[in-house]
Amino acid sequence: MVVEPTKSEYGRRIALPVVGTVPLPGPQHLVFYAVLVSLGILEIVEWPVVGIVAIGHLLAGQHRHPSLQQIGEAAEAA
Repeated sequence: MVVEPTKSEYGRRIALPVVGTVPLPGPQHLVFYAVLVSLGILEIVEWPVVGIVAIGHLLAGQHRHPSLQQIGEAAEAA
């Protein structure tokens, strides 16, 4: 099965069979994750720290997600 990325108004997305549609990070984020994994492989940083930093970076980049914008707009209206 060939999975091809698609382009939408919110960036590139890839459709995975079991998971569904997943957004792909931009090239600068991929480099960050690659360096982070490299630090874990070289045992410069421990794996739990790599995981925490990666999750934090992922969550920090979710500020443009449409559902989060709707929640923010609802909170401002309240």
